[in-house]
Amino acid sequence: MGATRDLRVPASSLVVLVGVSGSGKSTFARAHFGPYETVSSDVCRGLVSNDENDQAATRAAFEVLETIVSKRLEANLLTVVDATNVQREARTTLVALARAHDVLPVAIVLDVPEKVAVERNAARADRGFGAHVVKRQRAALRSSLKSLQREGFRTVHVLRGEDEVAAARIVRTPLLTDRRDEHGPFDAIGDVHGCLDELVTLLGVLGYAVVRDDAGRPVDAVHPEGRRAIFLGDLVDRGPDSPGVLRLAMGMVRAGHALAVPGNHEHKLVRALGGRDVKVSHGLETTLAQLAEEPEEFRREVAEFCRDLVSHLVLDDGRLVVAHAGLKESYQGRASGRVRSFALYGDTTGETDEFGLPVRYPWADDYRGRAMVLYGHTPTPEAEWVNNTMCLDTGCVFGGKLSALRYPEKEVVQVPAAREYYAPARPFLPDDAVDGGAPTREPDLLSVADVLGRRAVETATHGRVTVGEEQAAGALEIMSRFAVDPRLLLYLPPTMSPVATSTLPGLLEHPDGAFAAYARDGVDRVVCEEKHMGSRAVLLVARDSGSADGSRVVAERFGIDAPGAVHTRTGRSFLDEPTTALLLGRVAAALDAAGTWDALGADWVLLDAEVLPWSLKADQLLRDQYASVGAAARSVMPAALAALAAAEARGVDVGELRRRTARRSADAELFVESYRRYRWDTGASGSEDLDPLRGVQVAPFQVLASGTSARPGSAEAAGTTYAERDHLWHLDVADGLVAADPALFRTTRRVVVDLADDASRAEGTAWWEELTAAGGEGMVVKPLANLVRRRGAPGRGGGLVQPGLKVRGREYLRIIYGPEYTQERNLERLRERSLGRKRSLALREYALGLEALDRVARGEPTWRVHEPVFAVLALESEPVDPRL
Repeated sequence: MGATRDLRVPASSLVVLVGVSGSGKSTFARAHFGPYETVSSDVCRGLVSNDENDQAATRAAFEVLETIVSKRLEANLLTVVDATNVQREARTTLVALARAHDVLPVAIVLDVPEKVAVERNAARADRGFGAHVVKRQRAALRSSLKSLQREGFRTVHVLRGEDEVAAARIVRTPLLTDRRDEHGPFDAIGDVHGCLDELVTLLGVLGYAVVRDDAGRPVDAVHPEGRRAIFLGDLVDRGPDSPGVLRLAMGMVRAGHALAVPGNHEHKLVRALGGRDVKVSHGLETTLAQLAEEPEEFRREVAEFCRDLVSHLVLDDGRLVVAHAGLKESYQGRASGRVRSFALYGDTTGETDEFGLPVRYPWADDYRGRAMVLYGHTPTPEAEWVNNTMCLDTGCVFGGKLSALRYPEKEVVQVPAAREYYAPARPFLPDDAVDGGAPTREPDLLSVADVLGRRAVETATHGRVTVGEEQAAGALEIMSRFAVDPRLLLYLPPTMSPVATSTLPGLLEHPDGAFAAYARDGVDRVVCEEKHMGSRAVLLVARDSGSADGSRVVAERFGIDAPGAVHTRTGRSFLDEPTTALLLGRVAAALDAAGTWDALGADWVLLDAEVLPWSLKADQLLRDQYASVGAAARSVMPAALAALAAAEARGVDVGELRRRTARRSADAELFVESYRRYRWDTGASGSEDLDPLRGVQVAPFQVLASGTSARPGSAEAAGTTYAERDHLWHLDVADGLVAADPALFRTTRRVVVDLADDASRAEGTAWWEELTAAGGEGMVVKPLANLVRRRGAPGRGGGLVQPGLKVRGREYLRIIYGPEYTQERNLERLRERSLGRKRSLALREYALGLEALDRVARGEPTWRVHEPVFAVLALESEPVDPRL
C-alpha cells in the first residue's frame, strides 16, 4: 500500500461516491464515515421492497434516498450517498439537492480494475448479474471522469486502483466561514465608506491604539485587552479616503487584530480592478481615482484582500454571525452563490423604489435564529435591535454616524460624521421606513401566526423544541382569555421531573435516586432545597413598585401602566389588582432594604418563588377534591369499624376485615392531616381583613433576570440573566429579603451534598427524613452549579442535565396518590410509573424558559419573548400523568 492520501472534504457537504458495482463503495463508506452519515441506495431498495437487489424497486428507492438526503442537508449534516452514480442523470439530481440546501457537492471516484469488481461480485451470493453489467457501468464511469467538475462538483477526488482506495484518508475541513472557535470579545464596525478620520476616532473610543507607518498613515490598531474589530464590509467608495481605510483594515486583519467580510462595494471593486466590465457609479469612480495614485503593488494587495474575503463568518460557537447585508438562519454556515449573494446584497423583492434603488425585503423582521446577526448595507437612523439582529450602518458617509457594537456586551459605540461626504440618492434615513420603504413590525404587536400550527422554537441550550398544532390551539385559549398582559409575561416555570421510583419498603421516592442520577451525569455537588407547601409564582417587581408613581419603571421598560405582575405557572394573575400592587410594593421595599437593587444595578427584577399557603390559589381544589374525600372517609370508617366490632362480639370471624378497615381508617386520617397543612386563613382569601397580605408568605429561591428601565432597542436596555450563578448565590439573595421583611418572606432551607462523599449523602438523606417526618412536602435536589451539561456532551442541543429532581415525602404523596397508596399492593403498581416523557418535558420547558429570559435580557420585542413563553404553556398539554 502506498503513502496515505488525504481527501479533503468540507464539513458542510454532500459526498457522492462514484464507482461500479463491486468497487468497494460501501466498505469505503463504513471505514471513513459514521453509520448515519451514509445513505445507501441498496438499503433504501430494501426498505421499499424487502430486497436490496430488487431492481424493479429502484425508482421508489431513490425517492426515499433523496428524501433522507434532503432532510439531512436541511440540518446541515455531512451526508454520503452510496450508489453507483456512474450515470450523469443520477449525479445531476444529487448536485441539485446540494445546491438547494447550499452545501458543497463533492465526488469521490473509486476507479478499480474491471477484473477486481467482477471477481468481488461473483463472490457475493446476492449479486446475480454478470460481468457485462460491470463492463457497461465502467464505460459510463470512464466517460464521466472529465465532466464531473463541469456538472457542478466543487471537489473531485479520483482513487485509481485498490492501493489508492486503501491508502485514502478523509480529512474534514471546516468552511472558511466557520470561525466558531473564535470567541472574541469583538467590536463590529458598520459601513465605513472611505471615512478614515471617523474610523480612527471610533477605534480610539473603543480603546484601540492606532499604529502609524513612517509616513504617519494608520496601518494597524491594537487593543490592550486583546479585543478584535470586525469590519462588516463596504470599506470603500463615496468617502474621502478609501485607500487609507483599506490600508488600516488590511493591516489589522494581517496582524490578527481584526476580521472582515466583504461588502457589495468590495465585490464590485474587485471586478473593476480585474479589468471586468462594470458600471462605474455609486462612488466606485472616487475609489478608482484614489487608488490610481497608489503604487501598483498596493492595488494588487487590495484586489487580493477583497477577493479573498468570505461571504460571512460564524463565530463564538455559532452565537454570532456577521455578514454585510445580514443572513437568514437557513444560510448560516453554508456555502453557495445564493448564500454569498444574500450576504452581499440582502434579499431584494426585484422592484425598485422612486429613487431607482432596489426594494429590499425586511428579512430581520422574520428572523427567529439563535445566533446574533450583525450587518450593515442599508443605512438606518439608529442602530436598533430587530429580533436578535442589528444593522450597524448608520450612514457615516451621508453625514450620519459611524457605529460599532461591542460583543458580547451589546454596547453600541458611535462617533458622528465630520460632514456629509456624499449625497444619497434616497433622502437619508426617513423616520417612518427602512429597507426601501418596508415598514417594521411594532415590538409589542402579537400575531396569531406566531403561535398557531406546528412550530419549532430554537433554544440556545437544547436545540429546537417542537410544539404541535393541537398543543398550540389549547394554549392560545388560555393565553388569550386568562393570562396577564403578554408584555408582563416574561417567563413560565418549567414542570419538574420526580426522582426515579424507589424500591425501598413503604416508599415511592427517596433521595438516593436523585443523588445517583446526578452522579451519573457527572455532577459533583448538589443542593437540596426545602420544597414549600405553596404554589409556584413569578414576580415581576419594579424598583418603584409601591411608590406614588409605582408604574414608571414598568411603563418605560415594558410599555404598560402597571406596578408589575405576580402570575402562576399558567400565566394567570395570582391575586387581585390591589393585593398584587400591595405585595409588589412590599417586595420592592425589601429589595431596597437588602441592597439588592444596587447590587444588581437594576430597576426591575424577575423572581421565581413559592407563594404560601397553597390554599391561596387552590382553595377550591382542596375543598372539592381532597376535603370531600377526607370527609367521606371520616364519616364512613367509624361506622364501619363499629359494625365490625359488634359483629366480632357476636362471634363472627371478621378479624382480618376489621384490621384492614382500621388500616384504611388510619390512612384516611393521615390523608386529612396531609392536606390540612396546605391551608390556612389569609387576608387575601376574601375576608374583610384590613391587611390583605396577612398570612401570605413568599419563598423566593431564584433570581431569573433583571434590567434597567430603558426601552428595548437602546444599548442601556440590555438586561442580565442568572442561570450561570450557582444556587447558593440565589438563595443568599433570598435570605437578604427574609432578613428585610421576615413577616412576608420565608426562608428556603437547604443542605449541600457532596456526591462523592457517602457521609454527605447520608446527611442529605437524614435532612429529608427530618423534613418529611415533620410534615414537610419534601425537597428539590439541584446541581449546585445551576445550568449544567453532562460531561463530554456537545455544547448545543444535547446533554442538558435536569435542573431539579423533586423528592417528595411519604405523607405528601398520600395527597397525590390517595389515602391508601402506601399499602404494598398499591406501591407495587405505582412503581411501574414511567418517567421518560415527564423528564423530556421538563428539559424542553426548562430550555424554553432560559431562551425567554435570554431574549428579555437582549431587549428583544414582546412577540419574540412571547414565542418560547407560549411554547412552555403549549407543552403542558402533553399527555403526561399529572401526579408525576
